[in-house]
Amino acid sequence: MPELGVVTRTLLGIARNGADERILATAICRAYVDGLGVDGASISVLTATEARETLSATDDTAELLEELQFALNEGPCVEAATTGNPVLVPDVHDTTDAARWPVFAAAVTEQTDGRALFALPLQWGAVNLGVLDLYRRLPVTLSDAQRRDAIGAADVATLMMLGLRTDPGGDDWLDTAVASRAEVHQATGMVLVQLGVSAPQALARLRAYAFVHDRLLIDVARDVVARRLSFAEDVE
Repeated sequence: MPELGVVTRTLLGIARNGADERILATAICRAYVDGLGVDGASISVLTATEARETLSATDDTAELLEELQFALNEGPCVEAATTGNPVLVPDVHDTTDAARWPVFAAAVTEQTDGRALFALPLQWGAVNLGVLDLYRRLPVTLSDAQRRDAIGAADVATLMMLGLRTDPGGDDWLDTAVASRAEVHQATGMVLVQLGVSAPQALARLRAYAFVHDRLLIDVARDVVARRLSFAEDVE
């Protein structure tokens, strides 16, 4: 089994008690900056009304890069949010990438000192919660190990945010012991059957639904158990 990367190990060691979404987002951004040696990071999420909200940005450049992409509706972050795939750009000044997002690339050149841009979707199943953006002031390509760590840690960050939003009383970021609650356990089993997935995946799907709709996990579980909510139509 491959060894866990620096960012992933750091995220798994973050204490949950007392955290809120912005505190958690700041901790995640800092773990990426320290672990990958990038100059800045930011996290934006989509709300129930599909509006964008920036939870954290480590510096003014990170915040400006977020604002530019969503104002212009193009760039790595927008592409990652739309496709659900990581977008890794070693140098946004490169003519190929400049042609890919011409308005955004011109704005970056004129208004920021960012060169390398990396956008990682915070996604679980079919649900994209938002995007984690990283930048460096110098052109750079992530090594294979850094790329694996960055993408793997994004999955951990996604589960951390799902857990915080939907089950604020839980004790462990990735502990599926929450499913020992009778209704959550029963709902997980029902979603497992509906989607033909594993129990952890079914629980994650419940959490993703709760996150997007700004509800608690237990309330969503009760709707599933009462058959007011079915995930059967969500089969890909």
